[in-house]
Amino acid sequence: MSDVARLLGLAAQRLRAGRPADAVAPLREAARQAPGNAEILHDLGLACLETGLLGEAIPALQGAIAINPRYADAHLRLGIAFEAAGAVDAALAAYRRASDVLPSLADARYRAGDLLYSLGHAAEAIAAFRRAAASAPRTTPGRIAAAKALLAEDRDEEAEKILRQVLAVDGNATALDLLGNLLADAGRFEEARDYLIRAIERSPLRAGSYYDIVRCRRIGPEDAELIARMRAALRWPGLEPAQRSRVHLALGKAADDLGDTEEAMRQFDAAEALRNTIVRFDLAAFEARIGRLIATFTSDVFARPAAAHPGTPAPIFIVGLPRSGTTLVEQILSAHPRVRAGGELPFWNAFGGNWDKTGAPVPDAAALTRNAADYRRRLRSIAGGAGWVTDKMPLNFQWAGLIHLALPDATIIHCRRTPIDTALSIHQTHFNPRIAFPTGGAALVGYVRAYQRLCAHWRAVLPRARFVDIDYEALTSGPGPVIRLLTASCGLDWSESCLHPERNLRIVKTPSKWQARQPIHGAAVGRWRAYEPWLGALRELVP
Repeated sequence: MSDVARLLGLAAQRLRAGRPADAVAPLREAARQAPGNAEILHDLGLACLETGLLGEAIPALQGAIAINPRYADAHLRLGIAFEAAGAVDAALAAYRRASDVLPSLADARYRAGDLLYSLGHAAEAIAAFRRAAASAPRTTPGRIAAAKALLAEDRDEEAEKILRQVLAVDGNATALDLLGNLLADAGRFEEARDYLIRAIERSPLRAGSYYDIVRCRRIGPEDAELIARMRAALRWPGLEPAQRSRVHLALGKAADDLGDTEEAMRQFDAAEALRNTIVRFDLAAFEARIGRLIATFTSDVFARPAAAHPGTPAPIFIVGLPRSGTTLVEQILSAHPRVRAGGELPFWNAFGGNWDKTGAPVPDAAALTRNAADYRRRLRSIAGGAGWVTDKMPLNFQWAGLIHLALPDATIIHCRRTPIDTALSIHQTHFNPRIAFPTGGAALVGYVRAYQRLCAHWRAVLPRARFVDIDYEALTSGPGPVIRLLTASCGLDWSESCLHPERNLRIVKTPSKWQARQPIHGAAVGRWRAYEPWLGALRELVP
């Protein structure tokens, strides 16, 4: 047996034993002794990828491709490595090349779709999922891609059927994870936990799903084994930073439930530090945007004739900082028989962001009318005959001026919550790592201050009937009068069902999915006091 063959045999043995880190050295030596072998370089790149050695995985996979440009698996793994390294454009290019080389490689199109969806490009993502499903319709990856497209279109019941069909013949970790999250969104928490735990057992590098598990219910002393497993997951060398961050958040939530706020804050701080290695938030750029919005949308702008006429369905925008009660307000309103929940629609955040980048003046009436018509078409596809549709994209607080000019009949509900409670809740919550948003420290303090400045401006320049403040503390301490004000502000007749949002059986796809199933309560008011010794920079927000 040649030395290269011996090294490859040793590496294969270690890989079969689930020890990719121990396979790196023999593969590295085999690649040195057989420098023109694309398969060895691919295997080295894969072992390094599974071990978290991205700096070695990427050149090894690139070397395999240089030897064999039509090595589809090498392109696929290179895309995965680039994605883990945060090189989004390079990852998408690698996935597309893998698909070009081997059209039946559904995983490449699926991963491209997943990445596009995480970036907020829903239409492109759905198209990628559809292509993946069409390329391998009778395979597990193809069926999972079809389910993912349906989930992106909020067709959860159809997606559930496909995922259960997959799991009837294949205990696929992705299918288990998707079904677990789907069930949690539907409020079926105990069933969801079982599927999510099975997904991690099947694929330990999905340990970030512990975050979804602990948010299915409160954690108690009986969950000691679960906590031990989460701590053990942090020792896995191949766990990606985004997954590792979610494990820290899960451990923080568990410690919070158990009353150990010092340990909880240590875990939340660790999660934030990891997030900051993935994406950086530019506070100065955000503050400059807020300044431009205030300077652009003056009272004179709103004195001009409206760009669009009222239409149906009527939009209700629910805006504010994340974790300020926006999900609760949507749950209350969508409990009304004449209201349909739209969830977090990206329309105005995308339009506003693109407009802001141009540095152009306020869009003219024709452009606003076009966008209003496009948006109403989207609402009609959601409404199902309802007269009102909610749009709970919190970050639309930035675009209240644009929204009012385009849709003067729209009600903008602004959710306010004590800033320190809001900031602490943000610090404890997972946010898409592809989107630049601060989750702690001075950056979050600066973000909150800029948000407050802009909303004070909207309050001064927009009609009082169109920009309505709802205070979380008042809503939770005395729901009845506040909910009556809320429904009246939207032009709705009174419905007793709005007093019981916990009975609303709609799908909830936000981190508040468990809280949304509980009766209205004020237990979260003043939570910051238990964390006071460990607030750090967030202390600036203490009233």
